[in-house]
Amino acid sequence: MSNPPLPKADSELDAMILNEIQVLLSEKRTSLSTMRTGIAVFAFPLSVLSILTATSRMYQLHEVAQWLVPLLLLNLGLTGLGVYLIAHAFQRIHHYDRLIEGFKRKHSKLAELLE
Repeated sequence: MSNPPLPKADSELDAMILNEIQVLLSEKRTSLSTMRTGIAVFAFPLSVLSILTATSRMYQLHEVAQWLVPLLLLNLGLTGLGVYLIAHAFQRIHHYDRLIEGFKRKHSKLAELLE
């Protein structure tokens, strides 16, 4: 005669699965924060260039070239960093979404909870 599975073991498994999902969701939130940071870093050089364009009548390009060239290089670097952060965050978000979908396919209770 075999004994039925213990409800305690079942609830421990459910708790472990929920903990894993919570970790994945927190990692996804972290990736969303990284994306938000990337957008801010990307937007900063654009606003600086807008100000430089708006005030371009107030200075001569050849007189401020020693300041303008390093500023443009810094803006280019910040733009690259922003693009990298955004792309990396998208990649991580899709990765976590795939993992969560896998958990939802394996566990019907979890699919009901997350829908």
